[in-house]
Amino acid sequence: MKKIQILGTGCAKCVKLYAAAEGAAKELGLEYEMEKITDLDKITEMGVMMTPALAINGAVKTSGKIPSPEELEALLSDAK
Repeated sequence: MKKIQILGTGCAKCVKLYAAAEGAAKELGLEYEMEKITDLDKITEMGVMMTPALAINGAVKTSGKIPSPEELEALLSDAK
């Protein structure tokens, strides 16, 4: 099971990234768990300076942007 984490304070882009990541995971038929991380200390601990950010299984994959659906599917497919 993949753990998909959206890091951000809850801004509109964070909400959009959450929905896009969940949609990509469903499209791929993955078993996954979604988590929102809004705690700024935890976000910076993970090395993220710009939100929204996407982490998969604890590894930050993107930061400061919303990847395209194709990019999201590729990131989710490649993540171990």
